[in-house]
Amino acid sequence: MARGVIDEITIRDLGVIADAVLPLGPGFTAVTGETGAGKTMVVQALGLLMGERAVAGQVRVGSAQSWVEGRWRLPVNSAVAERVRDAGGEIDELLGEGAGQRGLGELILSRSVSGEGRSRAIVGGRSAPVGVLGELGERLVVVHGQSDQLRLRSSTQQRLALDRFAGPGFASIFESYSEAFRAWHELQDELDTLVSQRDERIREADALRVAVDEIDALSPQPAEDVTLAERASRLTNLEDLRVAAAAAREAISSDDLDGHADTVTLLDGALRQLERVSGHDAALEPIVEQLASASFLIAEISTQLSSYLAELYTDGGAELDDVQERRAELSVLARKYGPSLDDVIEYFAAAGPRLLELDNDSDRIEELTDAVAERAAIVDALATDLTTARSAAAVQLSALVSAELTALAMGGSQLVVESIEGTELTASGRDTVQFLLAAHEGAEPRPLGKGASGGELSRIMLAIEVVLAATDPVPTFVFDEVDAGVGGASAIEIGRRLARLAEGSQVIVVTHLAQVAAFATNHLSVVKDSDGAVTESSVQQLRGEARVAEMARLLSGLPDSESGLAHARELIELAASGSKR
Repeated sequence: MARGVIDEITIRDLGVIADAVLPLGPGFTAVTGETGAGKTMVVQALGLLMGERAVAGQVRVGSAQSWVEGRWRLPVNSAVAERVRDAGGEIDELLGEGAGQRGLGELILSRSVSGEGRSRAIVGGRSAPVGVLGELGERLVVVHGQSDQLRLRSSTQQRLALDRFAGPGFASIFESYSEAFRAWHELQDELDTLVSQRDERIREADALRVAVDEIDALSPQPAEDVTLAERASRLTNLEDLRVAAAAAREAISSDDLDGHADTVTLLDGALRQLERVSGHDAALEPIVEQLASASFLIAEISTQLSSYLAELYTDGGAELDDVQERRAELSVLARKYGPSLDDVIEYFAAAGPRLLELDNDSDRIEELTDAVAERAAIVDALATDLTTARSAAAVQLSALVSAELTALAMGGSQLVVESIEGTELTASGRDTVQFLLAAHEGAEPRPLGKGASGGELSRIMLAIEVVLAATDPVPTFVFDEVDAGVGGASAIEIGRRLARLAEGSQVIVVTHLAQVAAFATNHLSVVKDSDGAVTESSVQQLRGEARVAEMARLLSGLPDSESGLAHARELIELAASGSKR
């Protein structure tokens, strides 16, 4: 997984936060603040940058839109950077203090949400679908909130956690299994379809054979119906065509000697008259030329009409009967397999390959049966490999998480991870994974949903993440009040374990416990300022006495209490030294 660190998040008009900049960076960042100040807005802002659904209610009252921007530092040759470039965005290379030599770059993601709920995402300086933010978020950030405690009770989530712990070797087997399982199901689905639709496909083949024979017998040609319609119209009006053509030819060039001059004769006479005097006036020369051309054209038309009449005399009524019969036969084909004759021809062309496919059903069923059995054997073998790997990983995960629970003030508690082999093959194998908690030595392990309180689920979830981070590190963890229901020594151990997790990953924690915030290397406070009916919040980075005062407020609710301040300093020193009470 690509490594990356969030350097800074800017929030504007989101919830109760009017304008805030959160300086983050590597290590452990704690976010604290009074109830209602908007601490969870920090998590919501990050959620928007990770592609979560935008809601119009997130926009601050009186504002047109909310806007969030995040700046990540990550390798320029990482998978995340490549996905950004695929989306048209850019990674700005960092050059300061040798950053460029380490191949690091800055990725800027931003998201705006209008008052109507419309959303716009920017990835590396370019507009992009919100789904791209989701893809990047899966590789950059893991968010845990109180709702994740409920998901931890899910058998599916428990299996995913175990598979993640099992490491890259298991992931390789799982990928092979997934591909084999998918191929097996595709073949099985095709076989089931062929078998279940066998009778229907036989009927389809019989109908296709009848159609192919019928169409082949007539052998229709492209646009033949149009040609025949034109031929039928000519034959039907044969006498009218002959009379009109004969009259036209008679008017142009007549063979009768009844004293009436035809067009050719009149044109020839006019031409002779003009040729006789054209030498006296040059203006007549173009007229003579045009008259000569007209005389030639009329003579040509007369010849064409004579040829046309000769063809008409050869046509007869018998041919009309043949044409009409052919048109009727083609019309029947069009009604059955059309609606047009061209559709009939296309149907005929496609019928051959389809008929061949249907006629080969028996061979295909036999072939698929063998292929399904072969694939099933491969899937079965790979499922066995998954079971073996999961069982081994379950033992290791149980031991490591149980050790973490002891460190988290749950001494005597034991997490039991069971991988139970079933008989049915699924997309994830044949195993059912179950996380059980034995609350104390000798106790019967019970499912997490029945045997763990909210506070215990918080610590179990953290213990699992600490263990998983050693085998499958995540760039950034975000915990939203993961310490709910916890206090005292347990809270100190949660803070200590979060600090340990921050040694290899960026950790951002929204908390209300001073015992947790004491271990942070970066402390941010969300401060609210009431102004009339509108509450605006901003974020301050706390150092020195300002941090001590906030810690005292978290401990006692009194930021100026001497005893509270003393307790806060003691807690900060304890966290810094890493010693135990």
